[in-house]
Amino acid sequence: CSSPGTDSGRSQRTMAEVLVRYGPAAEARLASYFRGAGVDYPPARLALLGFKAERRLELWADDGRGFREITRYRVQGMSGGPGPKLREGDRQVPEGIYRIIFMNPNSCCHLSMQLDYPNAFDLYHAAREGRDNPGGEIFIHGGRGSSGCLAVGDPAVEELFVLVARTGMENVE
Repeated sequence: CSSPGTDSGRSQRTMAEVLVRYGPAAEARLASYFRGAGVDYPPARLALLGFKAERRLELWADDGRGFREITRYRVQGMSGGPGPKLREGDRQVPEGIYRIIFMNPNSCCHLSMQLDYPNAFDLYHAAREGRDNPGGEIFIHGGRGSSGCLAVGDPAVEELFVLVARTGMENVE
């Protein structure tokens, strides 16, 4: 998938349809992870921590008793290297604290969740450094390949997509 945007070549799915289709299996796997970590499901808050060099995305959750690690996902596809994303087309994965702002049930990358890059922090630094196009449209998505995003594979994105939908995007960073 070269871009995690909408796949216009197939019929459009709703969020409800995606949750019915992938929810039961994803939630069964998630329930096991949460039980193992001693955290109630669904949690009040989530944090997804991405580590570029390690090619890892960690899932942390807080059920009111503090954040605890739930599981880790292998990042199957990404581009760039150490250092922040500076401009459109640099193929870098951003480094910072981001929120999920859009969940795409019709992504060409199976399912995808868009991050709020560039956020106010990124825009401030870009303006300060004279950069006028810091890029955008950064997603966590399914599949194995990516340019500037994090591809975690289809089973992992199904789990994350269902979990974010159940927890609420406003409770995830």
